[in-house]
Amino acid sequence: MANYFRKGLIILFLLSFCLSLLSIAFADTSGARQVVYLLRVEGPIVPVVADYVEEGIRTAEEKGACCVLLELSTPGGLYGTTQEIVESILNSRVPVIIYVSPAGAWAGSAGTFITISAHVAAMAPGSRIGAAHPVSVGEEGNLSDVQKQKITQDAAAWVRSIAQMRGRDPLQAEMAVLESKSFSDGEALKAKLIDLVAANKEELLQQLHGKKVTLIDGRNVELQLAGVPVKLVSMSPVQRLLFKISEPNLAYLLMTVGSLGLLMELYHPGAIFPGVAGGISLLLGLYALGSLDAQFDGVLLMLLGLCLLAAEAFVVSHGLLAGGGLVSFILGSLMLFSSGPPALQLSLSLVGMTAFSLAVFVAFLLGAVFKAQRRRVVTGQESLQGAIGVALTDLKPEGIIRVEGERWKAESLEPLEAGQKVVIISIEGLKLKVKRV
Repeated sequence: MANYFRKGLIILFLLSFCLSLLSIAFADTSGARQVVYLLRVEGPIVPVVADYVEEGIRTAEEKGACCVLLELSTPGGLYGTTQEIVESILNSRVPVIIYVSPAGAWAGSAGTFITISAHVAAMAPGSRIGAAHPVSVGEEGNLSDVQKQKITQDAAAWVRSIAQMRGRDPLQAEMAVLESKSFSDGEALKAKLIDLVAANKEELLQQLHGKKVTLIDGRNVELQLAGVPVKLVSMSPVQRLLFKISEPNLAYLLMTVGSLGLLMELYHPGAIFPGVAGGISLLLGLYALGSLDAQFDGVLLMLLGLCLLAAEAFVVSHGLLAGGGLVSFILGSLMLFSSGPPALQLSLSLVGMTAFSLAVFVAFLLGAVFKAQRRRVVTGQESLQGAIGVALTDLKPEGIIRVEGERWKAESLEPLEAGQKVVIISIEGLKLKVKRV
């Protein structure tokens, strides 16, 4: 019995040892099977894009990916957000390849800084890069000319530093900032702002096979990209939602629709749905405006206008509050992104259409409120005033009348005989004051 037990232990040990070897071999094989992590950014550079890029680079580092390929097409965006993305790329422990694509794409303004900061920068035919002069946003919109000049010089020094770090022409990069110069794909390659031009992703990976890059820790890494699979890392559902509402026009519409919902709830208490939907839309709109560095003064003016429009329902101002609210709302709308980058400008036609729709909507609601206030009372004793009744007894001056199927004690202003029709002119307690019809 003891021998069988020992043999069983030996067999179990051997099986465990074999399984361990297999797992190690499998781990080595899976580790050797590297992957290219593909990120895609199409649209303005806003905070949620920085989160997406940082998370993608961090995941690639943790999973041991051979590199990160970022397909970029952007008209520009926020300067502070651009700094966060560039910092993530410069400090990445895996090579980061920026590919301005598809054909005809644009890496404008903020996209220029991001492209130049990559370990490898590439462009598709027909694409362009440049026009990177910084445009102040948010509170910076009130800066003096001297302060704006300081920001421009700082951006120029920053792009020179990035270009020197990546072995690119710092003077050409500086011209994109100081002179807002733009470059086609061929011009950017000739100016040594990018490393190569590729028609598609497959051609890009073939050209990069065997290329060496230097990481932040000093390691020289040779890109082995032949036959390496590409794994697309998309934005999470939450990130996609936040990215969609971070478009200036959509954020403005969310705030406006939310405000209309709250106004409807105030004018017609108990509707519930307009209040709930309006509150959610308003909060999403305010979040988006905050993430886009909208001018705080503009937001306050819009909120003041909405408060004045709401007060019109409760204060008799003969339309003065509503008019002032509309003016305040329009001025706030125009101020929201007045000093922002071109990629984050608000459509003037949208502002005009929204203001007109808001005026029509408020006029409709106020008309409904005034109509309800002038409507004849149909319940309680007050509803009897003006009603027609019939005298059941002589009124000299008091007697009994029947009105709306009820018998009431009444007093007439003049003697009336039974059977005559009377009209109620007032009510005193339980006695009606009447007169001849």
